[in-house]
Amino acid sequence: MKQKKALIIGVSGQDGAYLAKALLTKGYQVHGTSRDHEVNSFRNLKIIGVREKITFHSLVQNDFRSVFSILKSIDPDEVYGLGGQTSVARSFSYPFETFESISVGTLNILECLRIMRHKAKFYHASSSECFGNTETPADEQTPFHPRSPYAVAKAAAHYAVINYREAYNLYACNGILFNHESPLRPERFVTQKIIASALRIKNGSKEKLEIGNILVERDWGWAPEYVEAMWKMLQMEQPKDFVIGSGTSHSLKEFIEITFETLNLTQNNRIQINKTLFRPSDILRSRSNPTKAEQILKWKAYLNLRQIIDKMIKQQVF
Repeated sequence: MKQKKALIIGVSGQDGAYLAKALLTKGYQVHGTSRDHEVNSFRNLKIIGVREKITFHSLVQNDFRSVFSILKSIDPDEVYGLGGQTSVARSFSYPFETFESISVGTLNILECLRIMRHKAKFYHASSSECFGNTETPADEQTPFHPRSPYAVAKAAAHYAVINYREAYNLYACNGILFNHESPLRPERFVTQKIIASALRIKNGSKEKLEIGNILVERDWGWAPEYVEAMWKMLQMEQPKDFVIGSGTSHSLKEFIEITFETLNLTQNNRIQINKTLFRPSDILRSRSNPTKAEQILKWKAYLNLRQIIDKMIKQQVF
């Protein structure tokens, strides 16, 4: 049987690293991209032990010629679009960069596949941020109401995928992933910020955890489980979009409480609410309804929040 080739655009991030490891385990030849692979340390890939098993390429996702050249030279069986600006908070400060890297970047991939009449299956990393507040658990039919530049960009890319699938018969699908965490998250993500700060306090630091709105609720999962869903989506005969989540929500306040409890710490005078960390508009409640993924993909999130936090603490890498 011919060895499958996968191209992971954005291989250096959390999801790209775990996906690369999963695909290598399945016998794939894995190619990964970053803006300049010659200066990228690929730290996440080193941490999980797969750095030397991947072929790297430089790619600027919002440059059409760059995308076309890489697709033509690699000729992959599967393409995973995980690139672009990934921070919701940062998107408020850099809306143009965010929109261009995500929406234009995704459009470039789709247009290249169309022009080349390429048979590669394309996975696009959509986002639960597109839904906005979910008073009832969100499924694939829930209308979008994006509340950040990041979410607006992801929504535009999401609909571009649907349009190219329907207009040009491309195998292109959206994975609408809810929050998923791991020790590979950078500290600009609030979950990693909480874990890292709590560990420093445990080790004697006198610092306080500065945090924004602790009442927001999120549907958190474990990243290595979620990349399996990405792969499963490209193994189907026909492309479909799926909501990927745990179906359970917890507040940021609960996340902090469980973290401190796991480390046998008290929160006395250790938490400081900083109003400057509140977003101009935010999602107060986010929860998924992953029934379609459970029924069709046979995929389900297994780790609960306490288990996720425990793993993030035990596997923490500084």
